[in-house]
Amino acid sequence: MPQILPALSLIAVPGRRRATVEMAQEIERRGFAGIFAPSMFGNLSLCEALAWNTKTIPFGTAIAPIYGRTMQDFAESAAFMHEVSGGRFHLGIGIAHGPSHVRMGVTPGKPLSDTSNFVERFRSYDKLGTLPPIIIATLRKKMIALAGEIGDGIVFANASLSHTPSSLMALPAKAREDKKFFIGDMIPTCISDDVAAARAVNRRTLTSYAFLPNYRNYWKEAGYVEEMTAIELAIAEDRPHDVPALLHDRWLDDCTLFGTAAQVRDKYEAWRAAGVSTPILVPSSAAGNQMKALAEVFETFTG
Repeated sequence: MPQILPALSLIAVPGRRRATVEMAQEIERRGFAGIFAPSMFGNLSLCEALAWNTKTIPFGTAIAPIYGRTMQDFAESAAFMHEVSGGRFHLGIGIAHGPSHVRMGVTPGKPLSDTSNFVERFRSYDKLGTLPPIIIATLRKKMIALAGEIGDGIVFANASLSHTPSSLMALPAKAREDKKFFIGDMIPTCISDDVAAARAVNRRTLTSYAFLPNYRNYWKEAGYVEEMTAIELAIAEDRPHDVPALLHDRWLDDCTLFGTAAQVRDKYEAWRAAGVSTPILVPSSAAGNQMKALAEVFETFTG
């Protein structure tokens, strides 16, 4: 079993919110490295529940879109959770992507300048108590470099393992050498002895991301130009049903975790060796829901 356990992604699905908080307590009891809540179903509300209902485990958003609340609301809520939790809250922020901007009814500006302005304004609220660390969502190298200058950490989502060492070289030397600088990646994970079934689950998980230009541009940077170009052609020709088949096994193996417990543990260690100090497993199951997937993660990593 790994000496250092991963962090886990947790989503408070409607109808299971209380059970989700109880699951967080079990994650803490088992010694996992952290809990991070994606931007759905009120992730900041889930974090406030974790502030009250857990005692030692770090937790945070991964991510809260910067356009989703007023700045004062962000600052007041974040300072509150950080104080109540004894300094365990991390505010993971990002610009999100096109469909979420439509849902929020916002028109974003330039990603780099919007992120920089957010961090500066957030930290200007200096009369609320201690503010939490800011973890910045990153994919490509300009944002990584900026996050290394102004943030307290970075978090990828669906990153390429083979490209990660090159990506991390974009961090300023000061951030790379700082042991407290957070480096995470939200990794789609499916554990099953039926490797083909687990692979198929991750393919379904990532299909929606393949329709997003910012992710395709990142995966091109990671070396998957042919695959992403084929997907863009399918989208342009109104063949969305062809996209899943264009997410090749080699690409899935580079961007996700799937397979038997032993295979997943080995690949998890490969992510740590590549420089991701806090891999964040995003569990899905070939045989059930999020709760089943978390049980499979427990069995794999803690017995």
